[in-house]
Amino acid sequence: MSQVYWAYHMITETVDLGAIPKNWTRRHLLGLEELSADEITAVLDAAQRFRDAMDAGHKKIPLLAGKTCVNLFFEDSTRTRISFSLAVRRLGADAVDFSAATSSLSKGETVIDTAKNLEAMGIDAVIVRHRTPGTPHLLAQNLGCSVINAGDGPHEHPTQGLLDILTIRQRRGNLAGLTVALIGDIAHSRTARSNIWGLKKLGAHVIVCGPSTLVSPRWAEVGIEYSYNLDDILPRVDVLNLLRIQFERQTTRPFPSVREYAHLYAMNRQRMARAKKDILVLAPGPINRGVEISPDVADGPHSAILEQVTNGLAVRMAVLCLLMGTK
Repeated sequence: MSQVYWAYHMITETVDLGAIPKNWTRRHLLGLEELSADEITAVLDAAQRFRDAMDAGHKKIPLLAGKTCVNLFFEDSTRTRISFSLAVRRLGADAVDFSAATSSLSKGETVIDTAKNLEAMGIDAVIVRHRTPGTPHLLAQNLGCSVINAGDGPHEHPTQGLLDILTIRQRRGNLAGLTVALIGDIAHSRTARSNIWGLKKLGAHVIVCGPSTLVSPRWAEVGIEYSYNLDDILPRVDVLNLLRIQFERQTTRPFPSVREYAHLYAMNRQRMARAKKDILVLAPGPINRGVEISPDVADGPHSAILEQVTNGLAVRMAVLCLLMGTK
């Protein structure tokens, strides 16, 4: 199948998703570490076509009519959960939101048994977020439907990585040769890991930067530069991705105070003056104004934070179509 045209509104208009690789056989999206550069590019290309359709005013593109997806979220979420729910509905499928607090998990049922029971009701995909790394992989081994990782502990968050990379590609074109710095809590960030694998495979130079308690020098073993000083690396950075400090995953305080962290690593007006004139500023959210980013930078012309949110919807529509279309 070299070119796929799907009907929009089932009548005259079409949305061209471009060429889907002939060897595309994946039913699951568990992480970017396991994807090839060609597969990542295929998702980005499809997402860009969805973004173009959305910008043209097409809010309903019923490519998955008759399908059913379950949001199996065991951790709190705003952007990811709502974005996936919207993506499913805009593709014409049914979305079911699962609540762990009111489920049989409180009676001792396992996550696998819960998912198998949902699958027995005839669902086509499970979108799972869980605090334990590897949970989506475990479900993929035990279910026949598609499994999409919406974040597994500090391991990976593949759709967040994809939407970050799509935003960079839209603003800066080819990623090859760009220097992208991930700033903050690298140790606990699933967003950082997905960005690292995706960016590296597409030819970007990646720097991880933050306190020594949150940035391991072992990243150098896989070709990633590390630094503990933002001001040292800032003049050569093309893209900054400012990560939230994830206190909920930490057992000890990694630095003396939030105020000290902001002094050393927050992107503010003074640092923007020393950065490249065309620097691009990203943040996966939720953002903590005054901690990792000052309000004037978050709302300024170099920020693409809200574009990331819009791109998240396009990426998740593309992922759903590619994975569920392989059946």
